[in-house]
Amino acid sequence: MTPQLRQAIRLLQMSTAELEAELTEAVETNPLLDWAEASDDTATELSGDDAPPAEIETSAATEKDRESDDWSPDEGPWQTAGGSGGSFNDDDDQGSAAERIAETDTLHDHLLWQLHLSHLSPRDRRIGAALIDALDDDGYLREPLDAIAETLKPEVVASEEEIAVVLHQLQRFDPVGVGARSLGECLHLQLAVLSDDTPGRQLALQIADCALERLPKSGVPGLASELKRPLADVEQAVQLLRSLDPKPGAQLGELSHDTYVVPDCVVWRQRGVWRAALASNTLPKVGIHRGYEQMIRQCGENDAGYLRNHLQEARWLLKSLEARGDTLLKVTRCLLRQQAGFLEFGEQALRPLTLREVASEVGLHESTVSRAIARKYVRTPRGTLPLRAFFASGIDTEGGGEASSTAIQAMIRRLIDHENPRKPLSDAKLADLLKASGVPVARRTVAKYREAMHILSSHERVRIA
Repeated sequence: MTPQLRQAIRLLQMSTAELEAELTEAVETNPLLDWAEASDDTATELSGDDAPPAEIETSAATEKDRESDDWSPDEGPWQTAGGSGGSFNDDDDQGSAAERIAETDTLHDHLLWQLHLSHLSPRDRRIGAALIDALDDDGYLREPLDAIAETLKPEVVASEEEIAVVLHQLQRFDPVGVGARSLGECLHLQLAVLSDDTPGRQLALQIADCALERLPKSGVPGLASELKRPLADVEQAVQLLRSLDPKPGAQLGELSHDTYVVPDCVVWRQRGVWRAALASNTLPKVGIHRGYEQMIRQCGENDAGYLRNHLQEARWLLKSLEARGDTLLKVTRCLLRQQAGFLEFGEQALRPLTLREVASEVGLHESTVSRAIARKYVRTPRGTLPLRAFFASGIDTEGGGEASSTAIQAMIRRLIDHENPRKPLSDAKLADLLKASGVPVARRTVAKYREAMHILSSHERVRIA
């Protein structure tokens, strides 16, 4: 994993606030970076249902989009209150609340969310949840598998082999390397996702699996002698190992300190089609200080080398920022295609959608999609929503399709909202009504969803009435 790739991955998983702090530090420490003046092509506010809002970055819209939709960044004001369904409402409770406080996203929350969207059976999800609960803050599994098996009893009786199978699935989650039982396994998991032609990868795998504990004692020359490999090859492999993250779980905890939410993308409806673009105020503008580039040609050899190194770092940063924006926009536009009904009609129209499906459509790894949406928010006519809100696991319906768990929760809430307060609907009755609607859900599942929404039982609701 090259330094450039590590930087791109780190920037991708940052929130807007974290990215701004990162760029501020970069500008302060790199003399070849400077804040760029605000461009004149930022969209001004437009009015009506089929117009882009002010806070988009027009460079994110493709030329094809601009030609086919024929909108100009120099037209009238964007309607911020009232108006039609495509306009943003600043008084929207959901939106204003989301923009004030960000949700705390711990390592366990992040992994449980991925587990919920996985294709594992309910039983294996129970095992996965127990494994996640046993992880330490660095992402390591310190508990032996037989101890995990004991914590699952009596609800689930599983062998160590069964638990190991689920653990291997968990180890494919983001961040890569999580769920390892040793440093060597952690590094192996990270090496496994690299392409086969990564320089030093095969030898690094061998060292991580069999010789890692001897490296501090033997050093690189001693290890090269033990492995009977050229010193240069071992040095390359060790350098690759050192570029990996020995504490993959800690990175998420370090990044989870947002207080305020700033939308990363903006979504609007244009001529009946949902559009997305990067929010112009979420990406601080940085550029290369052209004056210093000229200085490189004029200064001495030592100073020129110093400036060239900083110039290369600046270019890497700008490429990483561009890749971050492209990835985020690609994923967001995929979510719009998949969940247009959600934007039109609300949670009851949210269809089942997993990381794997999105990753397959946009041609990215699941872990990359997970990083791209982690603590990212989108400004929509329904308020500012986390990109996670566009994902949901599914339950088979009698019609042969699937209904998302979020949609079922919305159906339960709607039924309870319209119930007779003197005769509240029991969980069994709610299950019957859902079945009549083509969604066969067990009474126990209804109870679980109701409790997750913090809705009292029918007995408690009748007492309040």
